[in-house]
Amino acid sequence: MTFPDAFLDLAGRVNNWGRWGPADETGTLNLITDEVVRRGVASVQTGRRISLTVPLTEDGIAPTQIGRKNPVRTMLSVNQPLGRNPDGVRFSDDEVSMPLQCATHWDALAHVSQGGRLYNGHPADSVTEAGAERCGIDKAGTLITRGILLDVARAKELPRLAPGYPITPEDLDAAERIGGVPVESGDAILIRTGHMQLVHEGRIKDYSTGDSPGPGMACAAWFRDRDVSAVATDTIAFEVWPLEDRSVILPLHILDLIEMGLTQGQNFDLEALAADCAADWQYAFLLDASPLPFVRGLGSPVHPVAVK
Repeated sequence: MTFPDAFLDLAGRVNNWGRWGPADETGTLNLITDEVVRRGVASVQTGRRISLTVPLTEDGIAPTQIGRKNPVRTMLSVNQPLGRNPDGVRFSDDEVSMPLQCATHWDALAHVSQGGRLYNGHPADSVTEAGAERCGIDKAGTLITRGILLDVARAKELPRLAPGYPITPEDLDAAERIGGVPVESGDAILIRTGHMQLVHEGRIKDYSTGDSPGPGMACAAWFRDRDVSAVATDTIAFEVWPLEDRSVILPLHILDLIEMGLTQGQNFDLEALAADCAADWQYAFLLDASPLPFVRGLGSPVHPVAVK
């Protein structure tokens, strides 16, 4: 596949291969040092906790058009007695079948490949029917750092961005100014478009299958220049949809996951956090958002919490 020169130039600019050694499978999460975590802890003022997740439910937001499904729960035991005493203890168990990326989640660096390569030059064929031998979500470990909300919708004085709007680096600059907190190396940034409001309004199909705003391709350089450790959005695709350039499919997935090794997340519910930040003018917080350690997983559901 032939990519436009502008895309190739950008890929070369943001590339992190070899930065943390030839065997690295963690990427920008290496930027979360003890000092960065202490910076996140120092941002906690009240101890208030705000959930950033969408419910895991059988009528959820999974984009079924690409083969994902919502969680399916099966009861294994219902009030089953332990022993012969009818008044004794009983237990109930259940199990869940679900794609690891059907709701609020992080992508593993092995989630996408291009040209036969994953992040850091690891071979794409290291992902097999057995899962991701390289760059799986289990390699991410913990993800606790200072988080910063970049409320792009509020910076543009809109309730939510228009479907298909490509967020620019200038938009990120404006949201950073609104929050009053400079983004530093190792921070995780949460980009609010307001698109999650569709879910709150019961318009799940519009959210999951329609056009959506999101970071445009040029934002990759902004992420690299600020050396952020992770980026998440409140949309299904992470990046803007439809594509800015139809000759490059999901350019930010390529630039973030493959070139930078940047962990990215989707379907973060940022509405309550945005309202809280606007009320107290505190846009930095401790973010607790560690993925579940699914060995060889291509992603992981997550229950991110902002602690303010």
